[in-house]
Amino acid sequence: MGSDGLIAFLISMLPFVELRGAIPWALRLGTSLSWQEAYAICVVGNMVPVPFLLLFLGAPCDFLRRNRHFDRFFEWLFERTRRRSKVVEKYEALGLALFVAIPLPVTGAWTGSVAAFIFGVRFWYAMLAILCGVLIAGAIVTLATLGVVNLFFV
Repeated sequence: MGSDGLIAFLISMLPFVELRGAIPWALRLGTSLSWQEAYAICVVGNMVPVPFLLLFLGAPCDFLRRNRHFDRFFEWLFERTRRRSKVVEKYEALGLALFVAIPLPVTGAWTGSVAAFIFGVRFWYAMLAILCGVLIAGAIVTLATLGVVNLFFV
């Protein structure tokens, strides 16, 4: 993986940006990556933080919530996530996959991990659901970036 691949990988790991920003960057801003490489690199990069978030979100959150400023932040974050993720609450893992698959701001793997934490979705169900959602979102973003016609002629 060259420097373009590394940059796409790192961008896809960022919260709020994730692969929704990394794939368009990789395909439209003069990188040397093919759409297949960009898709694969960005999916893997987007998934890197997920197991850490699922496994370790609880302890730092509990510790930081002792401070009223952090408590307010987490209350805001969790309430916002609850409002946006009714589908996760209702359908659990399937809802989580659908929530993550929607390529809109604040519906990616990071927010999906927070939603899985809030709603108590078991680790492996959450990992699989988030991976499915990331794969679908990556396909949608790739198709939207290239245009469906260009995909078959590149």
